[in-house]
Amino acid sequence: MPVEGEYVPSPDKWVRDQVEEYEASGGKFANTLLDTGWPIVIFTMRGRKSGNVHKVPLMRVEYRGEYAMVASKGGAPENPTWYENVKAYPDDVMVQDGPEPFDVEVREVAGEEKAQWWERAVAAYPPYADYQQRTARHIPVLVAKRKSD
Repeated sequence: MPVEGEYVPSPDKWVRDQVEEYEASGGKFANTLLDTGWPIVIFTMRGRKSGNVHKVPLMRVEYRGEYAMVASKGGAPENPTWYENVKAYPDDVMVQDGPEPFDVEVREVAGEEKAQWWERAVAAYPPYADYQQRTARHIPVLVAKRKSD
């Protein structure tokens, strides 16, 4: 079931543009982080305060059909807003990795499982290691798994 409600695009123009072009092209265009060549996917979620629908491009960290959501915020001292949204509504999230979005359920990982996902994340996007060095907080990792029909 799609995340329904009023879609409120990101205040950041580059994010708005990327999401729009990615969705319009079914993931054929705007599918990398700017011009880096590192692939992204689009996550759709509900805002914890407004209830509005938000969409964010995150690095594509996929393993056996599951996707990591790395709450790095570039190594900032605080978590990204989307992290709090997903924590509030973990069953109201969608992933678009290609032409069609699909429903997922999200959970935060810890311990050895987090270590494994962190290794995959850094392999997919090496700057994550630098981001962790920039901040005193432990960067959260969530895993999105496709919902069963």
